[in-house]
Amino acid sequence: FNPSSTGSQHKQCSFYQAHLSSMNFSFQGLTWASYMTNSPTLIVMIGLPARGKTYISKKLTRYLNWIGVPTRVFNLGVYRREAVKSYKSYDFFRHDNKEAMEIRKRCALVALQDVKAYLLEECGQIAVFDATNTTRERRDLILNFAKENAFKVMLLCFICDWDRSAGAVLEVKVSSPDYPERNRENVMDDFLKRIECYKVTYQPLDPDEYDKDLSFIKVINVGQRFLVNRVQDYIQSKIVYYLMNIHVQPRTIYLCRHGESEYNLLGKIGGDSGLSPRGKQFAQALKKFIEEQEIVELKVWTSQLKRTIQTAESLGVTYEQWKILNEIDAGVCEEMTYAEIEAKYPEEFALRDQEKYLYRYPGGESYQDLVQRLEPVIMELERQGNVLVISHQAVMRCLLAYFLDKSADELPYLRCPLHAILKLTPVAYGCKVETITLNVEAVNTHRDKPSLNSSRLPTSQSPGRMRRSSLTPLASTATEQRPRHHSVGSGPTDLQVRGAAAQPRLQATVQVVPCSASPPLPPIAPNHGCSPGRNILKYPNATRKCMKISPLSMKIFPLS
Repeated sequence: FNPSSTGSQHKQCSFYQAHLSSMNFSFQGLTWASYMTNSPTLIVMIGLPARGKTYISKKLTRYLNWIGVPTRVFNLGVYRREAVKSYKSYDFFRHDNKEAMEIRKRCALVALQDVKAYLLEECGQIAVFDATNTTRERRDLILNFAKENAFKVMLLCFICDWDRSAGAVLEVKVSSPDYPERNRENVMDDFLKRIECYKVTYQPLDPDEYDKDLSFIKVINVGQRFLVNRVQDYIQSKIVYYLMNIHVQPRTIYLCRHGESEYNLLGKIGGDSGLSPRGKQFAQALKKFIEEQEIVELKVWTSQLKRTIQTAESLGVTYEQWKILNEIDAGVCEEMTYAEIEAKYPEEFALRDQEKYLYRYPGGESYQDLVQRLEPVIMELERQGNVLVISHQAVMRCLLAYFLDKSADELPYLRCPLHAILKLTPVAYGCKVETITLNVEAVNTHRDKPSLNSSRLPTSQSPGRMRRSSLTPLASTATEQRPRHHSVGSGPTDLQVRGAAAQPRLQATVQVVPCSASPPLPPIAPNHGCSPGRNILKYPNATRKCMKISPLSMKIFPLS
């Protein structure tokens, strides 16, 4: 969703602009870009019309932007419609129509120049060139362009062994700008003839000879099979993984928050409180709603916090608990009201309002951290059919931003009220959203985006970017850190000692002595930098347990 570029990205852009023109060279036949991990990537779509290229282009771009990789689609059809104001018929796509072929080539060159500007001047990371690109001549033109500008190239080729049904074609193409106010039968006839025009000159990828050294993915029969060739880097491997997890079958995703909690009533954030009386009333209303919908094979997911579990328990159905669906970790601000945070940590409060997406709570998480944590949930949602996700406000915002293609600036302020259900239905090029209110009153936990007041910020710090992993609040010299709260039975089984303030407590209650079952080892104290070893924890009641201690994280794990 095109987040603000970091300082390192600006430096990278300046580097490209200043030096790329002098770096048109290769090592043993490989371009300079192939040696660069973070060089821009050009994704080139290949395939006949109505094979899902634009659908995948938009969906993939939405995913990459959501995980923080600036990506943009360049659809050649948009450039063609700008050059040729009115589309008349399939004759425009005949290979022997020289005038039209020249127009189409010029449009491709203009689009590639826009790609270049985006990747080199606007600090984009990935450009998706969405066109048929069915001839070797066109693909070689694109490859030479990428080589001249030191871009990596990844080809996405879509192949179907059968023609898509008339209904499937019409669903997408009847609303195309090429067919305004046309008869549906005429649209189908013209479009199928357009496909035949492309088939005359279509040259598939040759993975065994001509194209064997290129990076590409062949998606066969809408994801039935895949052929992956020469993946170059981490981001390309993520693209492969994403494409192998999505499907086009009809489904519905329901997102809602837990019922109103006791902490919601008090205005506190985080924690692990149970449901209020109105929260329990919502859980019963949710059960009635699900029964009335008669949803086929509905799966229900919750976090591991008490308030979502209690909501799901009332449904009387099987549900799955996901720890990664837990609410954003507010660190030292857990179980505090916003008024208390502003009073105790005024600079922290101001910094979060300045750039909420990037701001990280001391000892906690940012929205950016939360997006990274939730990526496996998105992958699994893409694989599944009908799913109800009962989660929390920040978590629901992140999931909603993915499906609705919202930017980093918009994400932290998306409205996700208590006691409402968002029904998401994936459609051709996006996602339709419907809000369903179950008429159970609840407190309003939404905070609007405040007007910025830079005078409240420390003069030496830029908003949102000064802390990546700090444990200490800026407004305090203390090193106290509040523990993360967990629901009964779902917390970690290990004993975790956090912060210097907790060290005396460990020494007062637990004595570490060498285990007699192994060679004697010196006791592991919190400040020692020794290697992990096998030791005995001797508690005051003389209970002895054999454990393995990691002094780096100060976590104690039972040995099996």
